[in-house]
Amino acid sequence: MRYDFDRNIDRRGTDSYKWQKYDENVIPLWVADMDFVSAQPIVDALRQRVEHGVFGYGRPPAELNVVIRERLKRLYGWEVEAEEILFLPGVVSGLNLAFQVYAEPGDGVLVQPPVYSHFIRDPVIHGRVVSDPPLVATKDTYEIDFDALEQSITDRTRIFVLCNPHNPVARVFTRAELERLAEVCLRHRLIILSDEIHCDLVYPGYRHIPIATLAPEVADQTITLMAPSKTFNIPGLGCAFAVITNPALRGLWITGSHGLMPHVNIMGVAAALAAFTDGQEWLDQVLVYLKGNRDFLAQYLTENLPGVRMTRMEATYLAWLDCRRSAIAGNPFEYFLTKAKVALNDGTEYGKGGEGFVRLNFACSRKRLTEALGRMRDALQGLAK
Repeated sequence: MRYDFDRNIDRRGTDSYKWQKYDENVIPLWVADMDFVSAQPIVDALRQRVEHGVFGYGRPPAELNVVIRERLKRLYGWEVEAEEILFLPGVVSGLNLAFQVYAEPGDGVLVQPPVYSHFIRDPVIHGRVVSDPPLVATKDTYEIDFDALEQSITDRTRIFVLCNPHNPVARVFTRAELERLAEVCLRHRLIILSDEIHCDLVYPGYRHIPIATLAPEVADQTITLMAPSKTFNIPGLGCAFAVITNPALRGLWITGSHGLMPHVNIMGVAAALAAFTDGQEWLDQVLVYLKGNRDFLAQYLTENLPGVRMTRMEATYLAWLDCRRSAIAGNPFEYFLTKAKVALNDGTEYGKGGEGFVRLNFACSRKRLTEALGRMRDALQGLAK
């Protein structure tokens, strides 16, 4: 079927985190979900589950495990055993469980800002120590400073957290970069905690490589976190999974999660199975639409928002905008919220290197994106007067 992503869906009054945080006159282009209706097979599967009428405890069916393993093999040549897939309600839950299970209080967690805020703040909440050598900004993208990365490792560093594809700088790391990262982690015996939730949202010309597929010895030290939530726009349904091939690490995960990690939502299970089984048609179409929005955004910024530059986008629908050369004197997040009534993400949420930046979610109709950008343009023009 043909999906209509140009249609504006009214999400107010639906308990949407994205749409209910700000006043009604604000256009929210911040938290990472899409304003698109999900794939029809997902809607049908949920309707069928609701019509059954009994909502007792559930567990992911063997069929879902099989579908995931087939998908990993088809996309990446990655052969995973059934017992190596562990379901969980969300990737953030998995991150926090890993911080507690694989590091003791006072141990180190290595991250690369600017990066997803949970990487930075959550280890600290659990009493772990964050080391944060930043990615290096180049002309239009970011690269890894391997010297700084290795110099930040101490004898108490236990975990390296990888975000690939990267949020917010939209990098898809190359095989060469991943191999060098893996070599560093193997040499220092670091567990690689790899958040790959955006792995399906990669643009033409780029290819996602799960770091665990590089070699058996890399997989042996890697916890890979994935989910259908970003891919198929079902984050509110709570279904994700970890791939842990090392039996010892898997055992620690299972023990550490006992009594703390809730069951995966039965609606999330139904949606995930439908998504992975019958959602490809929707995904193919949404990727084309997102690429169109990405290209439209890049051109609009160049022509209408002087001093605002978009980092090259290799993946995701989250644009990383550098406002430091614009006429905005203070925080661009606050400026666009108050003057343009457009809610973005504040770059400072993402740690070092985030000052003067905002993150813009363009997973919405072209019409809504155009309206928001027009407001931002007018707000900047007001500074020039």
